Amino acid sequence: MAPSALILIADGTEEMEFTITYDTLVRAGVTTKSAFVPENDTPSSKSPPFAKGSRGINIMPDIYLDDPGCGPDKYDLLVIPGGAKGASTMSKNPTVQKLVRDYIDGKKTVGMICAG
Repeated sequence: MAPSALILIADGTEEMEFTITYDTLVRAGVTTKSAFVPENDTPSSKSPPFAKGSRGINIMPDIYLDDPGCGPDKYDLLVIPGGAKGASTMSKNPTVQKLVRDYIDGKKTVGMICAG
């Protein structure tokens, strides 16, 4: 079974830190998904909106952040890219805080890039 990674993205995420990481993982054969972290912790069953990156580029995430569907039992790696506004949104989000603890407690890898 191929390794898997979940990369978080929010409005204000640094585009290069997200896209280069995503691309590198895919090229390495890692099954990779992105999850949108909203500014307020209200998940939705609708398709996630575009995340507006720190330089104004819109990126379409694969899924909404959903704690049960994004946990360490589903993915081997959790990646949190930087970008001041995106990093701030993620660091204040209780679901992200719980996920980071769950990945660490589950002996899974958590990668944080720059301000992530």
